[in-house]
Amino acid sequence: MKIDSEYMTEYIKKIMKTDSPAGDTGEAVSEVKKEFEKLGLKCTETNKGAVIATVKGKNDNVHKIISAHIDTLGLMVKEIKSNGRLKLNQLGGFSWPSVEGENVRIKTSEGKIYTGTVLPDMASVHIFGDIPRTAVRTEENMEVRLDENVSNADEVKKLGIEVGDFVSAETRTIVTENGYIKSRYLDDKAAVAIVMGICRYIKENSIIPAYTTHFYISNYEEVGHGVSVITDQTDEFIAIDIGTVGKGQNSTEFAVSIASRDAFGPYDFRFRKKLTDICQKNNIDYRVDMYNRYGSDASKVAQTGKDVNYALVGPGVDATHHYERTHIKSLENTAKLLIKYIEG
Repeated sequence: MKIDSEYMTEYIKKIMKTDSPAGDTGEAVSEVKKEFEKLGLKCTETNKGAVIATVKGKNDNVHKIISAHIDTLGLMVKEIKSNGRLKLNQLGGFSWPSVEGENVRIKTSEGKIYTGTVLPDMASVHIFGDIPRTAVRTEENMEVRLDENVSNADEVKKLGIEVGDFVSAETRTIVTENGYIKSRYLDDKAAVAIVMGICRYIKENSIIPAYTTHFYISNYEEVGHGVSVITDQTDEFIAIDIGTVGKGQNSTEFAVSIASRDAFGPYDFRFRKKLTDICQKNNIDYRVDMYNRYGSDASKVAQTGKDVNYALVGPGVDATHHYERTHIKSLENTAKLLIKYIEG
């Protein structure tokens, strides 16, 4: 099975150029919809702004859903301070040190973009001595220094910047010659690229899925309510999301990770074994792991009470919710598993 790795990495680079913090994903969703349509897939949009592409299967009485989320972590303007700096509020869970010193874009309600940098309010050791070295970074002492000639709140407001405006960090996306992919927001734009890689493979190889398959690109996963539309015929739901790589974890940056549990509890053993059996039969590198500090669109679907079995798979990612890294092999192995699953 030959997966178009170059296509997936180029698509990651492309979608990383469009900011999509949870709550402001419209532009990115439009880009995703255009890509699905290029691949010949019929798309619908939900009232909440997610996009669903459908491939009709040999059996149209039973449906499968494969999801990825386009929304990312982000920030919002909480307060315009008297000194012309911006106080921030987080979208999704991350540590403040992970964005310290990062360049950001502030998008006004009229769509104008301003740039700035996230800094502690006491940043310089030349002025504050040891305080910048030892102070705990919190919402109370982190701020955006705007790249504009402003020194008070009124001057900032004249730019059109207001409380509630979205703030997005630079992704610094890099693909190395030996296959590593480094970027913010690989969670979960790497998964969106995997979905496109799967759809491209289906098209180029004229594959008809065993069952009608919906590719659901959700847009509120990072804040806990990503998927809201499930057909009555759906019996299985798979979320593609990150496998956390690091101390105490079994995931690697080269394999597809298959979750045994997350913060909301265990995934069904029979469904998990179905996926691991596919990997074993097709020599797909995989790891089974558990993620005690996050949930997925799949586990959120389970909490709705719908009679739909659910699973979580995805690429292994290092330094999740920070400056993340994975390897193209992990994307390839995830795509291979799901293609074989779709083929039935």
